[in-house]
Amino acid sequence: MANLGSVNRRGGVVPFVGLCVLAGILVAGTMAPAAIGAGLLSNQVSDSVDAISAQLAAADPPLTTTVTDRDGTPIATLYAQYRLPVAAAGIATTMKAAIIAVEDRRFYTEGGVDLQGTLRAAVNDTTGGALQGASTITQQYVKNYLVNVVDRNNPLAQQEDREDSLARKLREAKMAVQLNDTMSKDDILADYLNVVEFSGTVYGVQAAAKAYFGTTADKLTVPQAALLAGMVNNPSIYNPYTHPDKALQRRNLVIDDMATNGSIPASYAATAKAAPLGLLPNGPVTPSATCMGAAPDAGFFCAYAESYLVHAGFTVDQLATGGYTVKTTLDPRVSQVTKDAVDANVPTTQDGVANTFAVVQPGATGHQVLAMVANRNYGTDPAQGETSTNIVADASNEFGAGSSFKIFTSAAALVSGKAGLETPLPNPDSQCFTPPNADSHTPCYTVHNDGHYADPISLADGLATSPNVAFVGLENQVGMPAVLDMAYKLGLRNTLATNDAGRTPDPKSSNPQFSEPQSQYFRNLLSFTLGNSPVSPLEMANVSATLMSGGVWCPPNPILSVTDRNGNAVPVAQQACEQVIPTGVANTLEAGLSKDTTSGTSAEAARAAGWTRPDIGKTGTTQLSESVAFVGGVDDYAVSSMVFADGPHPREICPGTPVHLGDCGHGAFGGTVAAPPYFHAMSQLLAGVPDQPIPGPDPAYLTARS
Repeated sequence: MANLGSVNRRGGVVPFVGLCVLAGILVAGTMAPAAIGAGLLSNQVSDSVDAISAQLAAADPPLTTTVTDRDGTPIATLYAQYRLPVAAAGIATTMKAAIIAVEDRRFYTEGGVDLQGTLRAAVNDTTGGALQGASTITQQYVKNYLVNVVDRNNPLAQQEDREDSLARKLREAKMAVQLNDTMSKDDILADYLNVVEFSGTVYGVQAAAKAYFGTTADKLTVPQAALLAGMVNNPSIYNPYTHPDKALQRRNLVIDDMATNGSIPASYAATAKAAPLGLLPNGPVTPSATCMGAAPDAGFFCAYAESYLVHAGFTVDQLATGGYTVKTTLDPRVSQVTKDAVDANVPTTQDGVANTFAVVQPGATGHQVLAMVANRNYGTDPAQGETSTNIVADASNEFGAGSSFKIFTSAAALVSGKAGLETPLPNPDSQCFTPPNADSHTPCYTVHNDGHYADPISLADGLATSPNVAFVGLENQVGMPAVLDMAYKLGLRNTLATNDAGRTPDPKSSNPQFSEPQSQYFRNLLSFTLGNSPVSPLEMANVSATLMSGGVWCPPNPILSVTDRNGNAVPVAQQACEQVIPTGVANTLEAGLSKDTTSGTSAEAARAAGWTRPDIGKTGTTQLSESVAFVGGVDDYAVSSMVFADGPHPREICPGTPVHLGDCGHGAFGGTVAAPPYFHAMSQLLAGVPDQPIPGPDPAYLTARS
């Protein structure tokens, strides 16, 4: 809304004086002499109009925000009001004629306020006749702008904007006079048609044309334009989907008004009125207003991008009304291929089993998120395999990533010098460890290996074959603070801020499991390295990205750029990248993780998939097989694939076609269930691409130094 604060006094004084006289007439008929009433109201109006005008001038109408993939293809829209602005030249003459005929026949000749109509309404209202509004289109524009734009989040202010008081009408009238002096009639009419509500979330004539008829504002026919023009008087009563008879009557009244006004030949009115409503079926047809309207492979990504921007300083309301274009880092090919892989592994509607998959691109200056998918889709219908929780980004895998957490213990040991890649680790079949800070009443923590392993076993072989005893012993030696700190540094930043239920810690709870963040709760618990705590699948992929970036952590970034409604770049605050471990440690740990798919826990699945590429990997399986994981990477793809029980009655996950819940005795493993989607997806994405070698170990980290 432009230039409401600058008033052309030469053109505005006389009409407003006339309004004050009319105010006196109205007040005289009810409570006070005309002169007193006019003076008081004039002062009241003058005191508030300038402030309101400034608000109007500063308030942009809500527009839809478009979220795109990295190629610029839209994947979702976010909005509170579905509005598609259009210039005056983009609105059909039929629409302009229809709204003028039914709302303000003297629009092009009056000065923003129709003194003739106002006087008639004033006399009629005060003598007991039917109530008449006498508002011009310009006055209605002011009112609608206040209600739908300036005060849209303030119900009390909206009530004042609508109240049937003389003061409100006079403020509205004075502002209409100002508008009339500073804007062309065509622009006022176009802006009015862009701001007005047509029902529900549909605002503006362009959005209405699309939502009701599947057309554009410049192509509206007489019956279509008349229907829309009739709706603005009361969008609920004249909603053609809920009240088709009333909408039809109102439309035909508008057509008659157009004929009376000379906008259409009288002979055509009957033909126009005989036309059906011609609505789109099951409408109004509008795009989804949230990320739940995104394609199945983009919903979780979109939701993460939205939350990322909120954490960067945008408000939810800004994103829903700002008219931004958000170009994300989503790679459509990577996203679709990985979505197909998880769907093939676990069907979307499979009862009680979720399969998440996240892909992050490593880099020393940034970690771009390429894909965030799951067999579940982002939505509200569980019967269709949908979930409204972002199970890829949040610490929603409450059962954990299993032995993939041994990455953190290994990294902490390398950094501290407690062990090197070739260091032999004690590894009996079972051992009972004294927890940190234990007293005489604290029981020891008993750990068993699942099978027989070498004793001792090197750290490198331990990473490939994953014995529990060796790593709990190493964790105890390194110390829980160092291991937790390493998990934070490598990427579990949001995860460790949640409690052991994957939620925001509740300081009111007396149970440390719920009152403390994981970073504190596990200070004295050696079970951490076995990965039985809630974790974010996305953050686990970013752990791999940190290692593959030479030890540089960067936030998993889903945003390439944001531009405002005018095409101007909007800066997005982001945490700086950090060198969290020496490059030599990262390379050495990568070398240790490179055995998993050749001679380790995922080797059998790799052979079955014909996988021969050099890569890194670490599987994980929780004690009851309620969650299994594969965390690793190849070339420029850092990956986590997790399969976990997500229903109200979690049970053992069983391998098979499809993967399912059951009582299979010895259930799924990370190598048998979580790794196959990785091999499936990466084989397609890297077809024809030369192998990229894994860095060799740094000799400084092959043996213990302390």
